[in-house]
Formats: sequence, structure tokens, C-alpha cells
Amino acid sequence: MLVREEIEFQGRKLVLETGRMAKQSNASVLASYGKTVVLATATMSPKPKAGADFFPLTIDYIEKMYAAGKIPGGFFKRESRPSTDATLNARMIDRPLRPLFPDGFHHEVHIVITVLAFDGENAADVLGTIAASTALMISNIPFAGPVGAVNVGLVDGKITVNPTYSQMELSKLSLSIAGTKDAINMVEAGADELSEEQVLEAIKLGHNEIKKLAAFQEAFQKKAGKEKFVPEIAGPEAELKNKVVSLGTPLIKAALLIKGKKAQYDALDSAEAKVVEELEKIYTDKIKTEANMSGKSLQLILDQELAVMEKQASSIFEDLKQKMVRSCITHDKTRADQRKLDEIRLITGEVAILPCVHGSALFTRGETQALAVVTLGTGLDEQVIDGLLEDKKRFYLHYNFPPYSVGEVGFMRGPGRRELGHGALAETALLAVLPPKDVFPYTIRILSEILESNGSSSMASVCGGTLALMDAGVPIKAPVAGIAMGLIKEGDDFAILTDIQGLEDHYGDMDFKVAGTRTGITAIQMDIKISGITEEIMKQALAQAKTARMKILDVMEATIKEPRAELSENAPRIESIKINPDKIGAVIGSGGKVIKGMQEKYGVTIEIDDDGTVKVASTDGPSLKACLEEISDLVTEVEVGRIYKGVVEKIVDFGAFVAVPGGKSALVHISELSDQRVGRVEDVLSVGQEINVKVKGVDGQGRISGTLRGL
Repeated sequence: MLVREEIEFQGRKLVLETGRMAKQSNASVLASYGKTVVLATATMSPKPKAGADFFPLTIDYIEKMYAAGKIPGGFFKRESRPSTDATLNARMIDRPLRPLFPDGFHHEVHIVITVLAFDGENAADVLGTIAASTALMISNIPFAGPVGAVNVGLVDGKITVNPTYSQMELSKLSLSIAGTKDAINMVEAGADELSEEQVLEAIKLGHNEIKKLAAFQEAFQKKAGKEKFVPEIAGPEAELKNKVVSLGTPLIKAALLIKGKKAQYDALDSAEAKVVEELEKIYTDKIKTEANMSGKSLQLILDQELAVMEKQASSIFEDLKQKMVRSCITHDKTRADQRKLDEIRLITGEVAILPCVHGSALFTRGETQALAVVTLGTGLDEQVIDGLLEDKKRFYLHYNFPPYSVGEVGFMRGPGRRELGHGALAETALLAVLPPKDVFPYTIRILSEILESNGSSSMASVCGGTLALMDAGVPIKAPVAGIAMGLIKEGDDFAILTDIQGLEDHYGDMDFKVAGTRTGITAIQMDIKISGITEEIMKQALAQAKTARMKILDVMEATIKEPRAELSENAPRIESIKINPDKIGAVIGSGGKVIKGMQEKYGVTIEIDDDGTVKVASTDGPSLKACLEEISDLVTEVEVGRIYKGVVEKIVDFGAFVAVPGGKSALVHISELSDQRVGRVEDVLSVGQEINVKVKGVDGQGRISGTLRGL
């Protein structure tokens, strides 16, 4: 059955449709906003995933280049792996949807959002969230939605919901939020040092609009919705649960008093092993008594029953750990490492720790450590974004998370979704303080290597990245620090944690990262595991984060107070001159011969903009200066009567051709070689000889005549 509904939303039509496309999925929704169109499908496996103790949700966000009227680049001319932006969009859609599936639901769910048309003005990412939520709502898949999503900007001082891309170019805020009609459950933002109050106001206004989207989806569900599937979620037997709680509680309590991540985790693993070992003894005796048999049949039953028991016991033990960690915080107001709720771990910072590089820093907070390295390049090093929107980036931050950082053995592959997401967040946090291109014409790359991790390595990357930028001499507007806030919520009671560590992130309800300067916020990212949080919680978390941010900035500024006055000696120097755009061809030469020759001769990099700006980069000052002089000579218009330094290019019977500025040659007739009579040109000049030549005249065809007489 074809169902199509539309509403007016922020001055544009939002249309939802089902029943025409992709009908073999559990549900599909075609959504359009302006002329941007996405297709979202939701598909569920008929049975739970074998052996799964987690919810196997996969969300793919697919950009088709035809959506923007483009043919993919590369050799094969077809879409391959998702772009970084597509991967980040998939993560952003996953985060508000995942908490709304029932606990213990282990059927595989696959959501695919495909961008079918993109008008260059209306964002496909928030439309994809709306379409995915609606598909889940009308499907038989259990889901406690709906979820709405909007983008919010600050354009000309006014908070604007769902601004167009052209409006966002002028915005001081790039905020994406998602949530239900009752609460916000996802926030992603970049800001130009906005205050906490401004950000809260934008979130509040955005949530008011999300309520309208939720109501629209509910109305659509009434017309197109299917009966919901009710999964069988079996819990462990009460007897086993009581035994695990009885045996495990004192062991977990003792382990949580141990300081240090590795020692504490080892103690918790040991506690679980002891509980399982004790239960195996109890259940072995029980099964032998009840089975009343022996031999292979008894051993087979034992193996099967004990395997089931061990899996259930481990699950109960995990729940018990979570309950005890949370109880210590909410009731005892203490944390697993004995810190106060608003206490930050020990912070240290070091700079200039690596030779040869352009800037480096080591930032350590507790057991989380980031090595940040800055490399400065030219415009040729800008990253070209080949997506639905073409773009170039002169600043990018890459984040690596090797397995040794958490004491594990693993494969070193390319960056996954997590690495891309953490790198993008840290990049956004620092973008607001970078100098403009006309002030600092460098391409900037930061690489954050996570050497240790026990919570919030992305915020350590922000802090380490700031220190490395200042060490490199990049004139940033202000230092940026980041902090991760956590939440434990039990009913109406809640506790907000400053600087969460891994255990608190894993067992807590929120990971709320806030980065900014002393003036204001530059980036926010919020992920939660519950259905949503209130404005009161968000307000308190932002206030607590601001206090922590100031303390971290104190430590960072004690390490290095401001950017170094000079760039690292290892970094290239970039100088520029402005030439007449009509002379660009003279600098480039036929087939690039002239520019390539100068780059090889002086060991420099040369860039030429369409407006005639020529940038020369080199680590060798004299070579850079000599190259600039040659470029200047190439484009200089010769003046009659002026004396220039030239090189003899060619000798003929009647004179010599001498290279002069502007890429031209002056003919010096044999009669002009000397005040005295000259019999042969070779008696006075030789090819390659440097001489001074005076321009005698320029004819109507631009031919130059010169003289050496009187010099």
C-alpha cells in the first residue's frame, strides 16, 4: 500500500513515502526535503544472532555520486568504500537510534540510508535520521521511537533551524541534534567560541522542532505501521543469579578498591574466574545427582550444561559489576579510582619532544596519553574532498588507536569508524582557533597517536594537538582544552562525573565531550545509552565541564603559554609575490617547463593562484629568495634606458641574444658590443656569460634591442 504524507518544515516541504520502493525489507521510507532525497530501509534477521550477547545493529550511509550529477573519480569510476563524511554520518545516525531498542534484543538489524538526490543546499544526514527512524516505526522491528533530527546554525546572530549549506558558510555554529519528543539523545557541534548559554539555547530551540518531526512520524505510523514483533528475551534462572551475586559481590567490591586500570581489570577478571570455578563445582555435583547416569552420556550433558551455565554466569557477573560501579557513584559518591565526582586525574604536558618534526607534544591525563605531531605543508598538500559537495581542507587531524594502547594484541589496519569519528571531533574542536589562510598560508596536519587509553582519548588529542600547534609556531587564536563528562542516572537521581575513565564510560549512561577555549565552546559531542536527558542535566554537565576546562588550560599554559614566535627550523618558509595574471603563463612555461625547472633548480615548491599570487615554499632561505627574484625577473616588463643583468643565450654573426627579465631576449648588434670596433662577436662574448645590458629600444612587435656601449 502506497502511503505518502508531507508537512511544511522550516519553509520547505518534508515528504515521507512508503510502499513504492524496496518492499522486501521489513520497511522502507523514501524521504525528501527540498530536492534532497534519501531512501532508508530497515531489515531484521528472523532469528537472534547465535551466541550474541550484544545488539547487532549495523547502519550504512551510502552516497551515490549520481545524486549530485557526478561521475566517481578513480580508475574504476564507481563508488567503492564509504567516504569519511559518509562514515561519520552513519555514526551520527546510529547514536540516537541504538538506545531505543529493547535490552536483550539480539536479532540482527541492518539499516541502509542511500542518498538518491542531493540539491547542494538541504542536508541529507538529518533527513537520513528521520527516514531511518520512520522506517523502524512502521516496521515490525521493536523500537521505542520516533527520533527526529535537525541542524542548527547561528546566522547573522540568529539561531536558525535547518540552515542551507550557503547559510552555514556564515554561521558561527554547526549543531546537529537528535532526540525523541521527550528528550535529547545525540548532540554533535562545532562552534566559534560560543558560550554555554548560547549552545543550550540552540539545543532547546532545536528540540522544540524535533517534537514536530516526532509527531509527524507517529501520524505516518498510524497509516502505514505494521504490528510489532515481540522478541523472546529469556533471563537467567533466579537460583544462578543469587549464587553469582552472593559469590561475586565481595570480590568485585575488593577489586574496585584497587588503583590502576590494568591491576583493577585483572582483579575483576580474576574475580569472575573464581565465581565461575566455584559454580562449576556446585553444578557438576548437582547434574551428576540429577542425571543418574555415567560414562560418555553424563560427560556430554555436563559439558553442555556447564557451557550454558558459564555463559549465563558471565552475563550476570557483568550486570553485577555495572550495578556496583553505578551504586558506588550514586549512593556513596565515590568512583572506582577513589576520585570525587568532579575531580580530574593528574595532567602533564610536554612539548618539543621529537627532533626533525615541525611541532610535537605529549599530553597525559591519568592513564590516557596522546602524542600529537604537527606537520606544515603548502597548498599542494590540501586534502581534496571528492564527495557530493566538492571541497578542500587545509587543516586535518588524524587519530590512531593502536591495540597496545589498551594492552591488547590486535591487527594494525586502516582507520575504522571509531578512529574517523574521534579524529573528526578533535579536528572540529581546533578548527575555530586556527589563523586564516591569508595570515598563515600553510596546510596543517596533526597526527594524534594514542599511546595509552583509559577514557576520553579524543579530548586528549585536542589538548595534545593544541600544545603541538603552539610548539610549531602556528599563531592560533587561543589554546583549546577538552574534557569528557559522564552520567549515572537511577530514576530521578543522577550524578555527573568529570573526566570519565573507561569503566565509567562502559557502565555509565552518557559520554558528553566538551572542548573550548577560556572564551567559549568550540566542539561538543554527546552519546547516551538511555532514552534521553533533560535540559537540567545538560546545563549542569556544561557548567561542570567549563570548570574542568579552565583547570586543564592552566596546566597547558604552564607547559607553553603561547605559540612560539618563530616556526620550527624544520618547517618550510612560505613567501609570496603578486604578479599580473596575464604573466602566469610566463612563469609556468610551455608544458610547465619553466616552473618545473625552477623547482628543481632551487629545491622549492611553487604554487600559483588564478589571481596572480605566487607562493614559494622552502626550508632553505637563500634558495627561496633566489627563486622569488627569478620569478620577479620573469614577469618584469623591460623599460627603455634601464640596465639589466642578463645571460648570453646565443651568438650569431651580426650580434648576440641576451636573456633579460620578462622571459625575453634582447638583441645586441655587433656594433653595440663596445665603444671600439669589434671584428668577431666571440672576441667579446661567450654563451652563458653574465653581463649587464642596457635596453636601447622596443619595437612594435615587442622585439628588444640592447647595447653594451657606455657600460
